[in-house]
Amino acid sequence: MPRDIPVGNGNLLITFDRFYRVRDLYFPNVGRFNHTDGNVQRFGVWADGRLAWSEDPSWRRELRYREDTLVTEVRLTNDELGLELICNDAVDFHEPIYFRRVTVRDLRGHERDVRVFFHWDMSIGGTPVGDTANYDPSTSSIVIYKDDIYFLFNACDEHKCGIDHWAIGTKRVRGTEGTWRDAEDGVLGRNAISQGSVDATIGFNILVPPNATSHITAWLVCGRSYDQVKALNRRVNESGPDNMLHRTESYWRLWARKEPIDLSPLSAGVAELFYRSQLVLRTQIDNGGAIIAANDSDITQFGGDHYSYCWTRDGALVAYALTLCGQSELSRSFFRYCADCVEPDGYFLHKYTPTGDLASSWHPWMLDGLKILPIQQDETSLVLWALRKHFATFRDVEFIKPLYNSLITRPAEWMLRYRDAAGLPLPSWDLWEERRGIHTFTVAATIGALQAAAAFARDFGQQDRAAAYRDGAETMRAALRRHLWNDEQQRFARLAQPLPDGSYRLDMTADSANYALFAFGALDPNDPRMASEMKALRERLWIKTPIGGCARYEHDYYHQVERDRISEVPGNPWVICTLWQAQYHIARARTLAELQEAVPLLEWCVQRASASGVLAEQFHPHTGESMSVSPLTWSHATFAMVVMEYLNKHTQLASIEGRSHEHHAGLVNGGPHLQG
Repeated sequence: MPRDIPVGNGNLLITFDRFYRVRDLYFPNVGRFNHTDGNVQRFGVWADGRLAWSEDPSWRRELRYREDTLVTEVRLTNDELGLELICNDAVDFHEPIYFRRVTVRDLRGHERDVRVFFHWDMSIGGTPVGDTANYDPSTSSIVIYKDDIYFLFNACDEHKCGIDHWAIGTKRVRGTEGTWRDAEDGVLGRNAISQGSVDATIGFNILVPPNATSHITAWLVCGRSYDQVKALNRRVNESGPDNMLHRTESYWRLWARKEPIDLSPLSAGVAELFYRSQLVLRTQIDNGGAIIAANDSDITQFGGDHYSYCWTRDGALVAYALTLCGQSELSRSFFRYCADCVEPDGYFLHKYTPTGDLASSWHPWMLDGLKILPIQQDETSLVLWALRKHFATFRDVEFIKPLYNSLITRPAEWMLRYRDAAGLPLPSWDLWEERRGIHTFTVAATIGALQAAAAFARDFGQQDRAAAYRDGAETMRAALRRHLWNDEQQRFARLAQPLPDGSYRLDMTADSANYALFAFGALDPNDPRMASEMKALRERLWIKTPIGGCARYEHDYYHQVERDRISEVPGNPWVICTLWQAQYHIARARTLAELQEAVPLLEWCVQRASASGVLAEQFHPHTGESMSVSPLTWSHATFAMVVMEYLNKHTQLASIEGRSHEHHAGLVNGGPHLQG
């Protein structure tokens, strides 16, 4: 089930499903560990002898955020209970504390006895073995802990602090369902402690006046020791949970709007999704620099693994988006993280954990009895390419200096060595991680990387290196044109397989990834071959249903929905692939009218986003519902990137057309030399 309204601060991340149930809780790193193991954390309300959990069909749910913040605005309405709830969730912008403020309104016109329940089904470190839950009378809270991870649950209402009642017990052991069942009569049993596979349900009593509201604010404190969580709990009590919520809301508005970006050339919907995309991106980035692909644990059911890793390719493209948006500290942190991960020879392996360790992989180290590198070369190339984009924007020489060898010269020297006789990169795995060969995407990314390395070497006064990197890029560009272009079909292959005689067998499957040819500087966007390539991709990969959008490639099997009408539905529509078409329109535009061709593709993303503004990886080609993981960090980064590229190009073209108009007006009026 796709995740919605994530809230986090780079150390603590909380995700929700569409029923407003917490599903994932990551601490102390974004993406590591998931202390719920993806299990449902229930939230419910009891009134007039009946309990309704948030997934109950009697609720109408609206999951949104407050504008330009990472504070939610969730409205739950239940006509059967005669209640309306407004819930505001946030992770404190600085401390590892999750808040939920619940405001309850009576809809029946008489005083109400309402009881609000939070169910926490923890699996600390990803397993329930050895957990302990206990009631702590010194803080009137529940504490669940194991090893060096502690969680403390508490709350305040308008008159007092501390929880009113609780249930502690076992779940999924000997047929037990969990303590949430104990809440159904509105009263909890108050067991003091339990160990092993444990859970806890916490209750709060609220007296709601007729046609009026009352509220509670609950919080979850995370820490590495009992003393730490108790100190943070004391901090909340002293500062006031609502005050901490307010400061967090103010911080995120400041963060989102720190750059004076003029979005007036685009619609209000695009502008709103632009700011929302930056905020969602922030929830998926660890404070140690790792940019995590996605943190939707439900994907584990598909392949036995998840997306809570850092792929340096995805991270590099996200870092480029952050650079365009002016979020320089986040892009710097990513490049420092990469410098710690990169292999001594200068390349990156498949993917890494949030703490920089080598992550799980399906790329073999031996193939057909021969030793190979288990890499996707574009991951190395794009880090260098994106680093140059960062430096060109911020000119932060002191930051670049310690990275010069690890992220510039060593990777560039490795790229020059890792080539075949024609000057193309040796085979590696593609960006979709499915096939091995010489990929057009990888070739284009490597050309961009060598050009970036040449610029850095020139800046640092190493002219011999600069010349070698430039020559490597030019040789590779010539080989790209000679070996990967199919003159008969007037388009590029997605993949070339080397043959014993030195020639190549081409795979001509249309693949959206070939947008890389213009995006990373391998070809000019106005090159006729580029126009022919992008036209073919649009024709072959556009989803010919009312949903629209672009597929990854022809006959895409991943989460495939349509297996018969491949010419109409070559795959599911992806946000990134659709936006790559928009990037092309922007790159080639020579007039404001041509630039407008990108706008419908941005609006397509607005239509596909959830009500909260969250973008999934891909969508059902017939219903438009989210598929695979959601949110996908790459989706939001690409949207923010394309918006900024559009605005920068709009400024450039408006200036050109403005000068042209002034010149034309001057000629009509007799020319400047005749005036006066």
